[in-house]
Amino acid sequence: MTPAARLRKSFFESLDGMPPVDSLFDAVPDIVFFVKDIHGRYMAVNETLASRCGLKDKESAIGLTAEQLFPPPLGEGFASQDKEILKTGHGIRDHLELHLYAGGRRGWCLTFKEAVRGKDGSIIGVCGISRDLHGPHDRQEDFAAMSKAIDHIHKHFEEPLRLPQLAEMAGLSVYQFDQRIRALFHVTAGQYLVKVRIDAACDRLAQTEEVIAQIALSCGYSDQSAFSRQFKQAVGISPLAYRKKMQGN
Repeated sequence: MTPAARLRKSFFESLDGMPPVDSLFDAVPDIVFFVKDIHGRYMAVNETLASRCGLKDKESAIGLTAEQLFPPPLGEGFASQDKEILKTGHGIRDHLELHLYAGGRRGWCLTFKEAVRGKDGSIIGVCGISRDLHGPHDRQEDFAAMSKAIDHIHKHFEEPLRLPQLAEMAGLSVYQFDQRIRALFHVTAGQYLVKVRIDAACDRLAQTEEVIAQIALSCGYSDQSAFSRQFKQAVGISPLAYRKKMQGN
């Protein structure tokens, strides 16, 4: 274990319960925060989630599942997403999806989720945030079209994806598609695809013993050399150095 890992471990073991992260997010009304256990039951939420679900307070959500809190098909979709994270340990980032807004209105959000691990390293739950997407020119049909293309990127990033194909999937020109990606994620469409691939590679390097050449292929690169060059450009260190750093070797 590295000195930094030991310091972090010592700090968190000294805490009296969980840090008050939910209270921090109470002051941010356009972000939903939550922690769930391995059975999908809410263990912590912020005021935004509670109020959108019509609960009198945050404590009323504790022990309930997404299926109990959200109307179909939202609840079932959130639960299915969680089960995949619990099974694989791979989090999700930049997931464009429908959520409940204030007053029960449905709107689009960007969701980020990660697996929660116990002291023995096993997965014991899921935590995440969802940030509202809103603006004077937002249109629901635009987000719906983009959601299909972005989901395709996340599910098929190992394939040779092309921007014209993705733009057509969203019903947009390549220029329009790139502009929507820039507005959502503050990077070009090409940079976003690289980000998704590098994020996936980081998860595999940190959580598995899979050989780097295989990780390169499974993350959409034709060979290890091309992968290593782009990884170092994006992360600042080589894939092997990243693995050693994250695994404390």
